Amino acid sequence: MRSPDLPRSFAAWTLAHGIQRALIQRGARKGDLISRMVMDPALRLDPFPAYEELRGRGLISANELISASVDHAVCNEVLRSDAFGTAGGQGELPKPLQWLHHKVIDPDTLGPVDPPSMLAVDPPLHTRYRKQVARAFTARKVGRMGDRVESVAAGLLDDLDGVEDFDLIDRYASQLPVTVIADLLGVPEQDRGRLLELGNAAAVTLDPGLPWREFRRAERAIREMHTWFRGHVERIEANPGDDLISQLVLLDGPDRLDPVELRQVGLLVLAAGFETTVNLIGNAVAMLDEHPEQLAWLLQNPDGWGNAVDEVLRHQSPVQLTLRIALRETVVAGKVFEPGHGILLYFGGANRDPAVFENPAAFDVTRTNADQHLGFSAGVHFCLGASLARLEAAVALRALYERYPDLRVASAPERRGTRVLRGFEHLPVTTGARVVA
Repeated sequence: MRSPDLPRSFAAWTLAHGIQRALIQRGARKGDLISRMVMDPALRLDPFPAYEELRGRGLISANELISASVDHAVCNEVLRSDAFGTAGGQGELPKPLQWLHHKVIDPDTLGPVDPPSMLAVDPPLHTRYRKQVARAFTARKVGRMGDRVESVAAGLLDDLDGVEDFDLIDRYASQLPVTVIADLLGVPEQDRGRLLELGNAAAVTLDPGLPWREFRRAERAIREMHTWFRGHVERIEANPGDDLISQLVLLDGPDRLDPVELRQVGLLVLAAGFETTVNLIGNAVAMLDEHPEQLAWLLQNPDGWGNAVDEVLRHQSPVQLTLRIALRETVVAGKVFEPGHGILLYFGGANRDPAVFENPAAFDVTRTNADQHLGFSAGVHFCLGASLARLEAAVALRALYERYPDLRVASAPERRGTRVLRGFEHLPVTTGARVVA
């Protein structure tokens, strides 16, 4: 029997992904570089040659649909400009189709790029949501979380005692950030594993032009997350604590969030709280495996882990790109942007801009300006959890290598198939000194 939500789901996919997919595929067949960067699996696995080809074409490139840039200055300017925004999600669509998408999508399947997610709204709405969440990520509160992060890392490593070979992503890189963010949001321990699975399944919706079947799988995961969150709010209302969701539930007056807003804000914080950090830790281990001399330096200079994390964020950005839409006519790098025209900002390319970073393709944990990367975006959408992600990654890596200084990648790792997020699905490691070619 056909699912009763299938027509609605297909309409939402058609508007958010299907039309876009057909246009991108047509461009890719014609050899358009920007389209191929979305569709070509080889460029998903290794996008850096394409970034350099794009750089060679000028500060801003364009096809018949959209513009794109890997220039650090251009990306930074656009991210900080109030002439650009997210335009309410699916901003690349013509206004009538954007309006129709918001009408047909089921509120129980709203994903991270659908309003009222903070990723999909602009000020003043974005400012309202961000103000409520920011209180959990102040420098003082993140600083106080250091002991908890250390404790979680130590516990996970204790669980690995005597295990010589394991999947770093499954057993460590994913478990640390999901535990920390679950603590912050009051998520019961028995729910954390399933939410990690669902968050990973939902993350593909960040990618443009999803195939129908992938969209449906992600949609089912998002629906289950909404159902869980609704029950979580009911539990909190009956017995509030001092976690972030309790604070949001107890808001009153004009600051109070309606049920859809509460779910979208809470689910975004939950998913974003582990997605970036999982990828960051995995990418760091892979890079240090390729550069054992730099790992040896860090083992002798543990104060360098913070800068090493920034270098990983620069060299292997966990978030590779974002989209901004011109909200009014404006000019960037000599190009006129009409309202509604979009630009893809490739962080992964901007973070290797030779105008900013000397020898940008080289991985160097002692790089003095590594922190000038755009790995956490910039402007009003700068990642709220950036300081927490940096703390988690630095603690996780230092603890891992202090316990296992001879840890090496044991066999070929498996990259995630996502375009926006860059990380590993599986990263087999061994704690022994042997290295498998």
